[in-house]
Amino acid sequence: MLIGYARTSTAEQEAGLDAQERDLRAAGCEKIYAERVSSVAADRARLAEALRFVRSGDVLVVTKPDRLARSTADLLSIVTDLEKRGVALLVLSMGGQPVDTRGATGKLLLTMLAAIAAFERDLMLERQREGISAAKAAGKYKGRAPTARAKASEVLALHAQGVAVAEIARRLNIGTASAFRILRGSRSS
Repeated sequence: MLIGYARTSTAEQEAGLDAQERDLRAAGCEKIYAERVSSVAADRARLAEALRFVRSGDVLVVTKPDRLARSTADLLSIVTDLEKRGVALLVLSMGGQPVDTRGATGKLLLTMLAAIAAFERDLMLERQREGISAAKAAGKYKGRAPTARAKASEVLALHAQGVAVAEIARRLNIGTASAFRILRGSRSS
């Protein structure tokens, strides 16, 4: 049985999730697990479900390795776990050719391509840090705009109305820690 897994990091990437699901259906996946969650910041509940669901002889299908794994080590760990259980991995978008771990060549290619992807990401992050450093030196870098502090008056108003901090955070789409920080700051002023 072919089982698909699709993931995007944010709700704004809805088209990307739809495209992944389309590609997985076109590849013949009978069941697809999809989620909108950062691979780094949160549990990937649907991935965990997919990994629990697959059985010996099944193939887990993803469009790209970065949709499945956080790092090369994470990818190899997932592949090793799948192999132990008799499950193969098929990655659809790898330079125009799918990579299938049912063969030795596919395993080798997947490992090499995952390492190259990790290397490219490290290079991108390094260039980003260099760009930020240069922008700071030129006085042009302001950082990310504070989202919660801009809503301080709304936090205080809702709190004054007796709304619970968790509810304030939910309504204003900010973290509960940010809401508490604003409330603490208002008490010390």
